[in-house]
Amino acid sequence: MTETSGLSLAMTGGVIACVGTIAAGYPLLEWLKVAGVRQAVSADAPDRHASKAGTPTMGGLMMLAGLVLGGFVVMWAATDRRPAVYVVILAGAFGAIGYLDDLLIVKRGRNLGLTSRQKLLLQFLMAVLFVAWLAAVWRQGARTVVGGHDFGPSYYPLAVLFVVGLSNATNLADGLDGLAAGMSVPAFLALGLLHPGTAGIGFVLAGACAGFCWFNVHPALVFMGNTGALALGAAMAGIALIAKLELPLLIATAVFWTETLSVIGQVSVFKWRKRTRGLEYAKVHRLFLRAPLHHHFEELGWPENRIVGRFWVLSAVCGAVAVILGRTGWL
Repeated sequence: MTETSGLSLAMTGGVIACVGTIAAGYPLLEWLKVAGVRQAVSADAPDRHASKAGTPTMGGLMMLAGLVLGGFVVMWAATDRRPAVYVVILAGAFGAIGYLDDLLIVKRGRNLGLTSRQKLLLQFLMAVLFVAWLAAVWRQGARTVVGGHDFGPSYYPLAVLFVVGLSNATNLADGLDGLAAGMSVPAFLALGLLHPGTAGIGFVLAGACAGFCWFNVHPALVFMGNTGALALGAAMAGIALIAKLELPLLIATAVFWTETLSVIGQVSVFKWRKRTRGLEYAKVHRLFLRAPLHHHFEELGWPENRIVGRFWVLSAVCGAVAVILGRTGWL
C-alpha cells in the first residue's frame, strides 16, 4: 500500500468515525438521560459551573462507537493491524477505569468516584502491562532511542509515566465544554500524518473526537466524563510509543501538559506558602486564581467559548509545529 492510498484510507476511517460518533450519539444521549447518568459538578470548579449539574455524562461511549466503526474499516484494509489493535486495547483499558469512576460518581450523586490513589494504581497497572507487552514485541529491534539518545532500560519506566501522565493531562483539560475533545483532534492528526503505520488509528480517533464535539460544544448536551478523558490521553501515548513519536507528541500536546503543570504549580506553591507564611497567606496569594489553567481565565472573566476557542487554536499550532519538525527530521 502506497503512502497516498494509506492516507486516503486513514482519512476515510476518520470520516466514518466522525459520522458514526454523531449517529450513535443521539440514541446514546437519550439512553443516558433515561438511565439518569448525570454529572455532579466538582467543588473545585468555578461557581458558574453549578448550572451544568445534571448534564448527562459518560459521553465517551459515543467516541467508542465511532472508534469501533472507523477502526473496523482501517483494520479490515490495513496490511498490519497490530498498531490499531494495541491502541484500542490500551484506550479501552483506561476507558474502563474512567467508566468505573463515572459510575461511582453517578451512584453517589457527588463528584466522589475512585480515590486518586485507586485511580493512579489502576492506571499504572494498565500502563505497565501495555509497556511490558510492547517490550516483548520489540525484542527484534532497538526501541529505547528517543531523539538520538538511547535511554536503555530506563526507557520503559519513563514510557509508563508518559502513558499515565498524558492520560491524566487530558482528564484535567476536560473542564470546559468541548475543550479536551477539540484539543485532541490536532494531536491525533499530527500522529496520523507523521507515521503511515499509525495513520489509520490516528485519523479515526481524530474523527471520533470531532464527532463528539457535535454534542459537547457550549452549551454541552453531554460530557465525555472520565470514560472518555482518561482513554484519550492513553491512546495518544500508545500511538506515540508504537510509532516512536514521543517527542513530536510532547509538542503536539503542549497545551495539555501546560494544564497539568498549572495544577502542580498551584499545589506546590500553596503548600510552600502555607508552610512558610501560614494558611491565610497561602489562600490569598495563590499562583493562579484557580487551577487548571482554563479555570484561571474563567476567574479573570473570559467567556467559556473564548477560552475554548483560543485553546483549540494553540493546540492546532502545536500540532502543526510537531508535524513540521517531524517531517523535516528535526525530531
